[in-house]
Amino acid sequence: MGTSLLFVAYTSATHDEPALRAAFGAAVAEVARLESILSEWRSDSEVSRVNQSAGSWVTVGPELLGVLDRSLWAGRISEGTFDVTFQVLSDVWKFGTAQDPVPKIPTRKEIEARRARVDYRRIELDREGSRVRIPPGFQIGLGGIAKGYIVDAAARVLRRHGLTAFLVQAGGDLYGAGRKPDGSPWVSGIQDPRGKSGAFFATLELEDHAFSTAGDYARAFHVDGKRYHHIIDPRTGYPATASRSVTVWAKDALTADAIDDAVFILGPEKGLALAESLDDVGVVIVDAKNRVHVSSRLKGKLHISRPPTDGP
Repeated sequence: MGTSLLFVAYTSATHDEPALRAAFGAAVAEVARLESILSEWRSDSEVSRVNQSAGSWVTVGPELLGVLDRSLWAGRISEGTFDVTFQVLSDVWKFGTAQDPVPKIPTRKEIEARRARVDYRRIELDREGSRVRIPPGFQIGLGGIAKGYIVDAAARVLRRHGLTAFLVQAGGDLYGAGRKPDGSPWVSGIQDPRGKSGAFFATLELEDHAFSTAGDYARAFHVDGKRYHHIIDPRTGYPATASRSVTVWAKDALTADAIDDAVFILGPEKGLALAESLDDVGVVIVDAKNRVHVSSRLKGKLHISRPPTDGP
């Protein structure tokens, strides 16, 4: 799904290096299996079959049905700012590997024509029959939630292999289980949105918790001095403007992954309120004016080393 994987664990009396590598191999196999189901990047995946059969019921497995069920939940609690039907806009907004050599801004007419086909509430789930139907012309993209689901699945595989302390990362989504052998927690850096890649302005402790970051720097381009990025507000069809980055801390990676884009789009006031309304969820927001906002559950876990770098 266009990202990299990282697994970290320490050898121990019960798990030598071959045992750890076997566990990692099993987790990677599970990641590959789920990618073949959930990735719209693959024409043979289950989600692509749903898109190819828009207007008709499609029988799917429990993984896709579960992710879509959770996606509808995320849409409901976020005023529709998390919406997996945004995929229909992907052919006019091109970022990352799909970016044009000379980036161009789509016309309002192009955006409005597609935005009429963005509405997560139009997705139909037949849970008993394990079927999905989307309206004709609609498309589903799970880039905002599937990697979190996959990180959680990889963590379950590692636990089945007897591991109790490990780190799983897929791009900006990660999960830290247990503590390191010296008793210290896993620690992840929060990217400085206007700093160099790998430059952190803060760190966050993880113990049996997940972490997901959404930023306007990951896939973006500039036109006439203005930044355009891949986090699209489904209410407008344009890149969201309230935040520069959002990091969500949660009990599981799926929740963290689903909530980070919603908080990013909602902005500090509503985004903090959303985080506070959910059990065991915390959030760090760098807003459009470079101010840092921290929710109550992260007090004592977040360590800010310096202010984020300012810039356009």
